[in-house]
Amino acid sequence: MSLPACGVVERLGVSVLAERAGLSDAQVQRDISYHVDGGVDRSLDLFVSNTPNAPVLIFVHGGGWDNGRKDLRVGSLDVYGNIGRYYASQGVTTAVINYRLQPKVRWREQAADVAESVIWATKNIARFGGNPQRIFLMGHSAGAHLASMVTLNQALQRSAGIAPCDIDGVISVSGAALDLTSESDDLPYYERRFGPRSDRAEWTAASPATHADPADPAALIIYAGGESAGLQRQSQVFKAALDRAGSSAQLLPIKGESHTRMVLVLSHPDKAAVAAVLQFLRDSECPAKKPS
Repeated sequence: MSLPACGVVERLGVSVLAERAGLSDAQVQRDISYHVDGGVDRSLDLFVSNTPNAPVLIFVHGGGWDNGRKDLRVGSLDVYGNIGRYYASQGVTTAVINYRLQPKVRWREQAADVAESVIWATKNIARFGGNPQRIFLMGHSAGAHLASMVTLNQALQRSAGIAPCDIDGVISVSGAALDLTSESDDLPYYERRFGPRSDRAEWTAASPATHADPADPAALIIYAGGESAGLQRQSQVFKAALDRAGSSAQLLPIKGESHTRMVLVLSHPDKAAVAAVLQFLRDSECPAKKPS
């Protein structure tokens, strides 16, 4: 689930999929701290749309919970920054965040960091022309787990000070650990990150799927047809859990792509994932905001 530098150009397919998104330097704000004590571990790069009152997308990088950073570069391409530039160019102000990594902290603290970035956006994004009433979360791999956890876990939201309907939707891309209670592959990998599987309560608490509720914001769940069967299953069981809970969820498999290449697909205008994300951002709204 990590994104190692060695051989990453070949595995990501940069030469095939990379298309640098255009945005003026004046629309980019780097290393804004969303945490009161500052520090790069809890900072974000902001890509500001010229669209007035633009919806806001917070992107959470992957890296297996113990790796990754918002300014990752592969060759000449800043992979996550390109996602920020692309969506800003399409009318969506986008924040690409760092968060603290394991083993310095555990998953609860990581989720709390993501939640804190949402609070920052609700309080500050209007200064940059964004709409604090239209905030979405999107993450890839481990980032999808954390974004989904913050969107669905109401106890975590209350603890962080996130109000009901501060988040209008979540986009999970090639998510991992979405339902650990159904996980049967690569158990040592997950045990290093979430503790022993015998601690059923911990694995349940760490699974976004177990927090599904009819009042949840909508979810768009995207996965790659070329990634492992275990990862594909995580997206599928996540969709099933949301369906059982009565919340709105879409499932979109992307044929011909891999787990790592999905981060390039997200900023490629000719790919189905991009059209689905933009449609989701236009149409989705927290259920409590809709007229009864």
